[in-house]
Amino acid sequence: MEEIERIDKWLWAARFYKTRSLATEAVAGGLVHVNHQRVKPGKTIKPGDVVAIQKDRWAMTVTIQALPTRRGPAKEAVLLYEETSESRELRQKIESMPTAFMVPVLGGRPTKKARRNMEKIQDY
Repeated sequence: MEEIERIDKWLWAARFYKTRSLATEAVAGGLVHVNHQRVKPGKTIKPGDVVAIQKDRWAMTVTIQALPTRRGPAKEAVLLYEETSESRELRQKIESMPTAFMVPVLGGRPTKKARRNMEKIQDY
C-alpha cells in the first residue's frame, strides 16, 4: 500500500476533519498552511513539515511525525503529529477564558445572564 502524501488526505487521516471533502475545502479556503505558506489540497507533505490548522474557534500548529497508509482509529491518528508547545499554551489560554467572551452579542437588550457574563469578562 502506498503512503498518503497529500495534505488533504493527511488531515482526514489524522482526524482533523470528518470527511476528506471538508479537509479539501479547508485547505482551498486558506485555513491550512504548510511551513507558513498557503497551499493547495494536492500539496505533497513529508514528516517534519509544520502544519497550521484553523478550525472554528481554535487554531493548532503541529509537526508531522508520520504518513499513514489508511485512516485508522483515533489512537493511531494521534501518533501522526505532535502539537507545538506554543500552540498548546495558546489553546489552554483560550479554553480558560469565560465562554461568554466567545459568544457574539446579536443585538437587542441583553438578558440578566448575559449581563452577568459581560461583567465577568470586564472583571477578568
